[in-house]
Amino acid sequence: MNNIDRIVLNASVFTADPANPRAEAVAMRGNRIVAVGSNAEIEALCGPGTRVIGAEGRTVMPGFIDTHFHLLWGSLELADAQLGGVRSLEELSDRLRAFAAEFPDKPWLAGQGMPYLKLPGEAALTRRHLDRIIPDRPLAITTYDGHTVFANTAALTLAGLLHGGDAGPGSEIVMLPDGTASGELREPGAFKPVTGLIPEPDGAEKRALLHRGLAEAAALGITSVHNMDGDLDQLTRYAALEDVGELTLRVYAPYSVKPETVESELEEAVEMSRLNPGGMARGGAAKFFMDGVIESYTALMLDDYTGAPGNKGDALYSADHFNRMATACDALGLQIFTHAIGDGAVRRTLDGYAAARTANGVRDSRHRVEHLEVVHPDDLPRFVDLGVIAAMQPEHAPGRPDGADIWPARVGTERWDRSFAWRTVRNAGVRLVFGSDWPVVTQSPILGIHAALNRKPWTEGGVDHSQALEETLASYTREAAYAEFKEGEKGMLKAGYLADVVMLSEDIFACPGEEIARIRPVMTVCDGRVVFEELKK
Repeated sequence: MNNIDRIVLNASVFTADPANPRAEAVAMRGNRIVAVGSNAEIEALCGPGTRVIGAEGRTVMPGFIDTHFHLLWGSLELADAQLGGVRSLEELSDRLRAFAAEFPDKPWLAGQGMPYLKLPGEAALTRRHLDRIIPDRPLAITTYDGHTVFANTAALTLAGLLHGGDAGPGSEIVMLPDGTASGELREPGAFKPVTGLIPEPDGAEKRALLHRGLAEAAALGITSVHNMDGDLDQLTRYAALEDVGELTLRVYAPYSVKPETVESELEEAVEMSRLNPGGMARGGAAKFFMDGVIESYTALMLDDYTGAPGNKGDALYSADHFNRMATACDALGLQIFTHAIGDGAVRRTLDGYAAARTANGVRDSRHRVEHLEVVHPDDLPRFVDLGVIAAMQPEHAPGRPDGADIWPARVGTERWDRSFAWRTVRNAGVRLVFGSDWPVVTQSPILGIHAALNRKPWTEGGVDHSQALEETLASYTREAAYAEFKEGEKGMLKAGYLADVVMLSEDIFACPGEEIARIRPVMTVCDGRVVFEELKK
């Protein structure tokens, strides 16, 4: 055993392996874990070329698996104005004007990550507000969830939308009383005519931005992502990075199915599953959008939105359309991920999975529902019966109902207990996995863990959906690996498993739950290679 590459000693090892949950040390050779055990057992494996790393009591655990991520999209957004955390029109103005001054030659200005602003008197943000900030160049601002774009008059004029237009089902160009567009464009059918005009980065800039996104992920301890948008071209891009040793995390990339996609085009998803077998970048799944989001009334609900009688939102797929496409994907052996925010969308998605099972027979499909921000309790047993996985994002839940976030008011108090219902979902026996939805929120798994542990009920006596630390870590590791059919080779620290490992700045189990946000990774190993390190050598 004198060819052991590195050993980590004196650690508080969380293995995520139920058969051997805790240890003191880990040994790695190549891209595999050789042994997990006591200091004495692991130190005995040390050879002349072995790097010995002293953890000094820090947590060592499997690398984080983010089950809902947008690698290329998030990376490309790093070139735009960053508007996360903006809370007022004045702050929005300051950031946009500073960005415009920094890049005076950009023909278009784009901003990313803006919250849905509450303006004085409950006024809505319009193009006229944006015209006062940036009057002389087209401007398009995408909200943090990626489902709404706000555009100024110059952008709307160039896109031919100043006087409205046909946005298609599930999308809306919000209009002013004078018959002109307000500037608020809900869902892709409304905003793509604008965003499609924004010049794309060239190949070299895309590559550089992707490296920035990868570096950020490595620094946050992320060793795998389930990429929620993709096609053969994007997967090929990741595989090319892998070929030259520049891919620093594993990417599971589904094929994006759109409402206009026809069954014959699903062959691209099959081709993606064959492209890079055994590699760090792979396909094998299909991704659908069933509905939009609560904030813009585009999520499909079972009952009316609060304060909006007759409005239950909408779906991008009729029940028959989704049943047909889900059945086709399932017949091809593809795993299905479906964005379903509202409880109506969740139910329609489960109906589609049930239809696929009826048509194709029972198999270990592990289809998933992404987000399920509101879920009806009657549907939870169906997750278990159908073997469907719930993929949720702790950082999406508003911390309190009376803050700047408009989400709680949209659904109303009667639905609060079944909103972001992590505890109810888990207690129902549903497999629950966690992720970020970057760039919708930060990539940081630590901040996601902090949100999961410190969630408070929104009403006195309301359901407490907060999570325990060990189950939360499992949802970012072992359970996340199961959600991509890789539970036999990653997600745990176990002999023979892939050497995807993260060392944290301290023992996470000794840290008070309310202080976990202070923890940070100090070393990340992916595929046996150190891709991030802050340790003193």
